[in-house]
Amino acid sequence: MTDAVELARDLVRCPSVTPDAKGALDLIAERLGAAGFACTPLRFADADTPDVDNLVASFGAGARHLAFAGHLDVVPPGEGWASPPFAAEIRDGVVYGRGIADMKSGVAAFAAAAIDFLAARGAEFDGRISLILTGDEEGPAINGTRKVMEHLKAQDDLPEVCILGEPTCREYFGEMMKIGRRGSLTAYLTVNGVQGHVAYPESTDNPVHRLVRILDELLAKKLDAGNAYFPPSSLMVTTVDVGNPATNVVPGAAKAALNIRFSTAQTSDGLERWIAGVVARHAPDAEVRFERGAQPFLTPPGAWSELVAAAVSDVTGETPALSTTGGTSDARFIKDYCAVVEYGLVGKTMHQVDEGVPAADIDSLARVYRRVLERYFA
Repeated sequence: MTDAVELARDLVRCPSVTPDAKGALDLIAERLGAAGFACTPLRFADADTPDVDNLVASFGAGARHLAFAGHLDVVPPGEGWASPPFAAEIRDGVVYGRGIADMKSGVAAFAAAAIDFLAARGAEFDGRISLILTGDEEGPAINGTRKVMEHLKAQDDLPEVCILGEPTCREYFGEMMKIGRRGSLTAYLTVNGVQGHVAYPESTDNPVHRLVRILDELLAKKLDAGNAYFPPSSLMVTTVDVGNPATNVVPGAAKAALNIRFSTAQTSDGLERWIAGVVARHAPDAEVRFERGAQPFLTPPGAWSELVAAAVSDVTGETPALSTTGGTSDARFIKDYCAVVEYGLVGKTMHQVDEGVPAADIDSLARVYRRVLERYFA
């Protein structure tokens, strides 16, 4: 049996702060290649973004095609760790290290599951298993999974179904899987005014006052009530900046940024029109810039999500809730090509100092993925 915990620790020991994940990708390619996988490195580039290494590892040539997907890049470790962030130390049954939760344990678990499943099946296996790995999930996400999927389509090698190994559980292993994700829209507002002395308000136009009225109207609106699979859409102001150190000066400009996480009840076009309209009423000369992070999507509950949920139940005894909460993931690129769901570890410590995962959960995750393969290729 392949030791998923030790493989995860080995991956953590390959520092891979985004977008430089080549060392971790080379390590997993070596392990998969030794098990008979055909490993294809894919390096993509684009203007004003870092070049990114990716990997597709595949085994088999049958009509049924299942893919696992994940990323091996991690966020910077930061300061204050109890042990070195890339040492992958085990203390009291917990593995610590940057990326152990998000998401090198997931990659190790599905690699181990695939290797052991194929070793058990031998010549009887008549399907196709692919592992889609990127080094550009924590970064701009331009030269990673998006372009890998385009490449697979051009090669006529798209999977039928995919499971993304991101952390999906909030409190305990087996709790939750993702069948969709909310959309993300960021708006940047700049309200221009007329600077002057606060004692002579008639000679000024205070942009802060206009900005406050804009934000008040935006925050007062209930966007929607959500639906059967999505929580209500939410708007959060993330920054307000004036840059005015004086208390007796009306500033010349005020800026703010806000982010909306939205369900399928909304569209980016509709939200942008609404925000632009509110801004125009209070500050006709204001500047508004939008950045679309992702569109909402849903993999409707059906045979694929039921199979994954059954595999989780086989191992944990839990029936995972079907959720669309959390941030964005690379599933937003995969969903255009095949049915995709997400299932992985508890993500409470991801991106934190002393990121940690119980070793037993890594083993359990590998068993879940093995059951997914057994059920899918039954």
